[in-house]
Amino acid sequence: MVSVAEVVRPYGDTTGDGMVQVSFTLPVPAGKRAEGAAAQLAQKMGLEAVMVVHAAPVGEGFTFFVVYGRVRHLVDLSAVRVVERDFPLLAAREVNAAVRGGLGRRLSVVGACIGTDAHTVGIDAILNVKGIAGEKGLEYYREFAVVNMGAQVSVAELVEEAVRVDADAVLVSQVVTQRDAHLHNVRELSAAVREAVPASRRPLLVVGGPRFDELMARELGVDRIFGRGATPREVASYLVHAVVARGRVAAS
Repeated sequence: MVSVAEVVRPYGDTTGDGMVQVSFTLPVPAGKRAEGAAAQLAQKMGLEAVMVVHAAPVGEGFTFFVVYGRVRHLVDLSAVRVVERDFPLLAAREVNAAVRGGLGRRLSVVGACIGTDAHTVGIDAILNVKGIAGEKGLEYYREFAVVNMGAQVSVAELVEEAVRVDADAVLVSQVVTQRDAHLHNVRELSAAVREAVPASRRPLLVVGGPRFDELMARELGVDRIFGRGATPREVASYLVHAVVARGRVAAS
C-alpha cells in the first residue's frame, strides 16, 4: 500500500492545487483564433481552468504560448524509476589520487560527437579544461590523458583512435537527435567496439545528451548514460569508480 507521503500533486499557489504551466508553439498566426486554439489544445491535454497567459508571434504564421491550468493527476513517488548516483563524488585531488593509487598510470579517455552531430558544446563542457559552471573539464586532471576528437566523427574513426591509445573510456555526446539518430549512432558504436576490442581490454562506453534516457544503458550496449546537467566532476568521479574497480577485479 502506497503511503500518503509518497503521492503528490503539482503545486502552484497552494499545496496540492494541481496548477501547472505548459508552453508550446502552434502553426497559427497570432491573434484571438490562435489563443482559442491554444486553450482547446490545453483542455484536450487534460488541463482544467485553462488560462492563456502569454501569446507571441515567432515568425510568420507561428505563435508561441504559455498556458496555465489545473490537473487532477497524482504522482506515485514509489513508482518512479531513475538511475541514482552509486559512486562517491570526488574532488579533483581525490580523483588524481585514486587513479595513481588504483591504476599506477594515467587514465586514458577519448571523446567525440559522432555521426553528423556538429554541436561540441556537450563534449567540450566535459573534456575541455575550461569546463562548465565553474568546474574544470577532464583535461584539467593531471592523471587523465584526454583526446577530444571534436564533432562529426565517424564511429570507425572513434573506435580506431580508442584502440590506438588503448583507451580506458570512450565518451560520446549527442545533441542533434532528429529521428532518434542518437540511439542509432550509439548502438552502432557499441557493436563496433565489441567487434574491434577483446572483452578484456574493452573501454567503458559513456554517452550523454539531453535526449537520452538514463535507464536505457543496457539496451544501448553502453556502461553509463549521463543526462542533462551532468558535470565534469561527476563524469570524472564515475570514471575513477568504474575503471579502477574494473582494474582491481581483472587483477584479482
